[in-house]
Amino acid sequence: MDRRRFIGGTALAATLPLLGIQGAMAATRGQLLAAGLAKGDTVGLVSPSSASSERLSLQLAQEAMEAFGFVVKTGAHYGARHGHLAGTDAERAGDLNAMFGDKQVKAIICVRGGSGAARLLPLLDYERIRANPKVLLGYSDITALHCAIHARTGLVTFHGQIGAGSWNRFNVDQFERVFFKRELMQYQNRSENDDELVPRDNRTLTIRGGKAQGELIGGNLTVLTALAGSPYLPDFTGKILFLEDVAEAPYRIDRMFSTLKLMGALDKIAGFIFGECTDCSPGDGYGSLTLDQIFDDYILPLKIPAYRGAMIGHIKEQFIVPVGGKVEMDADAGTLRMLAPVLSTA
Repeated sequence: MDRRRFIGGTALAATLPLLGIQGAMAATRGQLLAAGLAKGDTVGLVSPSSASSERLSLQLAQEAMEAFGFVVKTGAHYGARHGHLAGTDAERAGDLNAMFGDKQVKAIICVRGGSGAARLLPLLDYERIRANPKVLLGYSDITALHCAIHARTGLVTFHGQIGAGSWNRFNVDQFERVFFKRELMQYQNRSENDDELVPRDNRTLTIRGGKAQGELIGGNLTVLTALAGSPYLPDFTGKILFLEDVAEAPYRIDRMFSTLKLMGALDKIAGFIFGECTDCSPGDGYGSLTLDQIFDDYILPLKIPAYRGAMIGHIKEQFIVPVGGKVEMDADAGTLRMLAPVLSTA
């Protein structure tokens, strides 16, 4: 889905002091971990963003969670519609708050992304979330929730497949290893030869070599930069920033990287990973910057380890990565690995 956003100049002007405030907030807040999952647990399905266009999507999300062995509880408004949204802001936020407060629910799975999650951020009960840490899984527009919840509570959340998405063998394996087995994951793209002398698919490309360690933050580039100037972005200092996007022309990707540069975020990070930019071809006109040129302009001067092509984003097979988890990246090998558990043993 095309999520074109305009980042206003007033938001940018407000961002620099907010980054300092967020840094102070982060310094006084420890990392918060949810418990791991087991078959028989109850999971909640919520729709914090766009409405599902077909009821079948809701049914598929529920059946997928049941196939994992979970008991499924649905949000009161997860199948609702208010314009393009899955209910009013109060309804969608209320479903999320209720799931975090429900002692039976062990994990919260977002049915889909789309747009609208950022509208919920002032309505979320962060004290309740902090007191009831739970797995939160989703990607794309769910980036707004990942950023805000981590910034306000320190909870490690999970960027990965949505409930109504494809639960192919790769994604099921990711889910089971992260949440059931609680592995210290190493993320390395699955290699495919495809009858080629040199593999072409699922390739990573080093932007600048080296290794870096830090907490992992990020998600969808458009959604993240749309939070500029708000108190819902985590501190970027010493972090590993991962990004992905879909249906954004390179000139808009360039504008968003300019936003990250102007707000001071890029100068603070220790490492950079770009996943996939699906359907991000240039449009008609007088030509376009390439993604390579954009990374050369904004990332290379930072002199930090960086690579692109990780299996993160709007793709059929994708990693489930911990937002806020402590990781090490190797830009030469194109790998990312957890340095510490991202789930508690409780």
